[in-house]
Amino acid sequence: MAAAGAESRGAWCVPCLVSLDTLQELCRKEKLTCKSIGITKRKLNNYEVEYLCDYKVVKDTEYYLVKWKGWPDSRNTWEPLQNLKCPLLLQQFSNDKHTYLSRVKKGRAITLNNNKALKPAIAGYIVKKAKQRIALQRWQEELNRRKNHKGMIFVENTVDLEGPPSDFCYINEYKATPGISLVNEATFGCSCTDCFSEKCCPAEAGILFAYNKNQQIKILPGTPIYECNSRCQCGPNCPNRIVQKGTPYSLCIFRTSNGCGWGVKTLVKIKRMSFVMEYVGEVITSEEAERRGQLYDNKGITYLFDLDYESDEFTVDATRYGNVSHFVNHSCDPNLQVFNVFIDNLDTRLPRIALFSTRTINAGEELTFDYQMKGSGDISSDSIDYSPAKKRVRTVCKCGAVTCRGYLN
Repeated sequence: MAAAGAESRGAWCVPCLVSLDTLQELCRKEKLTCKSIGITKRKLNNYEVEYLCDYKVVKDTEYYLVKWKGWPDSRNTWEPLQNLKCPLLLQQFSNDKHTYLSRVKKGRAITLNNNKALKPAIAGYIVKKAKQRIALQRWQEELNRRKNHKGMIFVENTVDLEGPPSDFCYINEYKATPGISLVNEATFGCSCTDCFSEKCCPAEAGILFAYNKNQQIKILPGTPIYECNSRCQCGPNCPNRIVQKGTPYSLCIFRTSNGCGWGVKTLVKIKRMSFVMEYVGEVITSEEAERRGQLYDNKGITYLFDLDYESDEFTVDATRYGNVSHFVNHSCDPNLQVFNVFIDNLDTRLPRIALFSTRTINAGEELTFDYQMKGSGDISSDSIDYSPAKKRVRTVCKCGAVTCRGYLN
């Protein structure tokens, strides 16, 4: 919300801790308009169905209890079926009812009380599911507003009533904690006319060019990637600018059915050896990582990743701040592999962490990487030591792979 008169002085804003629904309800109650939250004079007294809460039959007429968008629950009304012009919401209501009933023991599920109304437990579940659907949709919209890459982000939960995480902020790049500087610009850049042929920045660093002509990784794990940077004269279509462009694929954060919480699946086919995403979060010292690790162990969470390419001074913590990679689950037989990347910041203590596909990944398949970073497939190397931050409590692995080690650590 902006301060009154801010338009003439340059607006300043603070985060609003009240939900959009509550703000709309307050505006309608006080007869106030606010274009930024969708309450205009024309819409001040509009009634739009947000979701359906309950069902009953009165004198052979079917009625639904309607929650009106932007109005408090106290304004819910029973409306006859013939007045409702919301086929999608009616279908969702029916689907949620049948989902609930399918989870009740056979022979004990009764849809109606005396064929007149839904049982309270069923109606309660339908309302919770409707609220969850709205919350996840808003979270999906927020994620896509915040992301700076081409690929879209979708959210899906057909498993339980879990909503968006309450303490997670989406970021696109490392977030430095006090005392750590991530500003270390490259002091040189290439002037190549054809970076693929001239090998440019990698050649300056004394290593191999990382990609082939199909933008696929061709180097072994453990070999760093040096991409062209902001000082290079090549353009955005340079074949040595892959990771810096961000995730090119549409991905879905989804609720897993095997007890692993949230996971990530691809919605499109991903070719082998292709860049998929970066692992980002807060950059903290190893000492701070050790302190936080003790707290995280007790909660059974694993989001610490050591930046130990050349030293062991810093760790990435994606617990509160991160991107899609925050939700990628572990597998002892993963389809993603870690590589260290250097672009503008050439400090070898602070590599960027990029995840590349180890094989072809089909649309709908879950994305995973090995939290011990041993990888899989023909580009793995057991001699490479990508170690996540040290753990003190052993966490049981649920990946289900034939080669499962039994524990994440």
